[in-house]
Amino acid sequence: MSDFSAIFQPITIKRTTIRNRIVMPPIGTNFATLSGEFVDDHLQYYEQRAKGGTGLIILENVCIDYPYGTNGTTQLRIDNDQYIPGFYRFTERMHKHGATVAVQINHAGASAYFGRLNGLQPISSSNVPSKTGGNAPRPMSVDEILYVVKQYGLAASRVQRAGFDAVEIHAGHSYLLSQFLSPLFNKRTDEFGGSVENRSRIVRMVIDEIRKNVGPNFLIMLRVSADDFIEGGNSLADTLEVLEYLNDQVDIFDVSAAQNDTLFLQIDQMNLPDGWRSYMAKAVKDKFNKPTITSGNFRDPSIIAKTLADGHADFVVMGRGLIAEPYWVEKVKNNEIDTLRRCISCNIGCADHRIAKSKPIRCTVNPDIISYEDYKRYQVNKPLNIVVIGGGSAGLEAAATAAEVGCNVTLYEEKSFLGGLSIIISRFPYKRRIADLPKFLINRINKLPNVKVHLNTKATPDMIANHNPDLVIAATGAKALLPPIKGLHEELGKKNRKVFSIFDLMDNFEYFTNIPDKKIVVIGGGAVGLDVIEYFSENKAKSSTIVEMQTALAKDLDVIGRLSMMKMIDDNKVNVKLETILQEVKPDHFVVSKNGQQEVLEFDYGFVCLGLTPITQFIDEFRAHADKNNYLFQQIGDSKQARKLIDGMREARDIVALIQSIERTKAHEIRGVDINKPL
Repeated sequence: MSDFSAIFQPITIKRTTIRNRIVMPPIGTNFATLSGEFVDDHLQYYEQRAKGGTGLIILENVCIDYPYGTNGTTQLRIDNDQYIPGFYRFTERMHKHGATVAVQINHAGASAYFGRLNGLQPISSSNVPSKTGGNAPRPMSVDEILYVVKQYGLAASRVQRAGFDAVEIHAGHSYLLSQFLSPLFNKRTDEFGGSVENRSRIVRMVIDEIRKNVGPNFLIMLRVSADDFIEGGNSLADTLEVLEYLNDQVDIFDVSAAQNDTLFLQIDQMNLPDGWRSYMAKAVKDKFNKPTITSGNFRDPSIIAKTLADGHADFVVMGRGLIAEPYWVEKVKNNEIDTLRRCISCNIGCADHRIAKSKPIRCTVNPDIISYEDYKRYQVNKPLNIVVIGGGSAGLEAAATAAEVGCNVTLYEEKSFLGGLSIIISRFPYKRRIADLPKFLINRINKLPNVKVHLNTKATPDMIANHNPDLVIAATGAKALLPPIKGLHEELGKKNRKVFSIFDLMDNFEYFTNIPDKKIVVIGGGAVGLDVIEYFSENKAKSSTIVEMQTALAKDLDVIGRLSMMKMIDDNKVNVKLETILQEVKPDHFVVSKNGQQEVLEFDYGFVCLGLTPITQFIDEFRAHADKNNYLFQQIGDSKQARKLIDGMREARDIVALIQSIERTKAHEIRGVDINKPL
């Protein structure tokens, strides 16, 4: 058994004791009302993490000055005393479960949400946008700076009155205070620009104003981007110098990293290892000898415990990890490691929903981030017979969910293994985290006595009939989309060939050797094609070319995936051909065209990666069989439409509603009521 004791050591800072070293950071949710108030989803969502044992919960960032300071599609506000009752209800609920609670107060500056500015120009240290292509702000006057400093102090006073244990000042991630601290954004020539001391001045004033408002014993936390990871921005060494001016009156340093243009290092991309940036927190801790928080793709409790035991930090942030598994602390404490829903860093429901799609956050791994496993409270009155066809992620989630509410479940998988496309995709070196999802689902299935699994078996309607099913779920997944392009199918049918589909690579990585000697051409600039080009270009292929018929690459990727892939394209000098169409496939070259002009692209390995399409063989037969034999038939996941993992997982959990519907129907039958027959 691993020693996780370092995670569970309480720590007292001034008069506040925090029960363990796990921190939920301030991740926006898009749950708030348009007017900036709490909704029930907020309270339930955070309460799950408090119940689960999290030591310190930092409420998502709240606006101190509306509208200039606002960010996100919806955001909580604390710029008026009228918001205090909502925050008080929040702290009451969290404290009931033993969690310590802080709140991050923030001014977005140049990162303000443009839709709420009502035509106003955003404000900042200078006129530099907070990201490439962002809205140009106007420089703040000195009077405006002094006003914002006062607003921070008033907000902190409200925080204290609302029952919080600490307040966190956000001075990183391309928000207003970061825009003053970083030479990337701050081009001022007055007392708030130029030297390190001058650039730090506004943050120093904010800290002092807050301390004046909250007194000596209330905890003040400061979150910083320790390294901007952009040329011309602050490095770790620069930040350590900045913090010399900010150290006084700060009780906890929350050490993060990156700016808007390096968002994939702020919201860690999938391939970054657990704790990859803990060296930054260690540098801050070593220099200032104060409690320090670290972050960076932490998932493995052994690595977290070692990071703490080795003194790299006093706390470890688990943001997306706690969205995926709100009971992480409790499960690790009880050594239930194999039951952890580990975040796979896909960044779809948490980051892309919120940042790019303006939706409330969700999670691929956890289909219900608000109610978690409340569905288990519902149990069928009499066991139903459910058959699941397909043992990928959606099929496994559906089978487990049905079994957990009391149904008898039979699962058929024609392959020799469970996990489906999730297992196959995780064979890419940079996608290994995805394997944690099927691993969790398989562990879950194995603990359910009312699930029977048949591998190496292709289900047929006649086979299904033997189970007298009430519900049959098709989760048959997807296959490579291979249109009738001239020469494509002929080349793919050859034994010795140079033309391949995505599955040829994922099933046979060992076949593709001597990569530095090879010219690679990939047709298709979506998620599938980019995975292939990443694999070969990162392994130093002689040349790499990607062809896309649309105007841009990565249109189907999440915001973090898109940014990281575009950086990979630039770093590896991949040749990109946009608005270019594949016309013919030859044994060693593709014929493509753009604006009517043909071009020959020679290759040693050529891949056609035009996406995925549902596997629908026998679907019509199953539907007809279901109608004839009076059972329900439902398609979920990629069998319904090739999409993202999150969609299949949600649809799999939604079968509880189908089960309830079947029960209602059976109840009517039991009562002998024919609703169509007149009394």
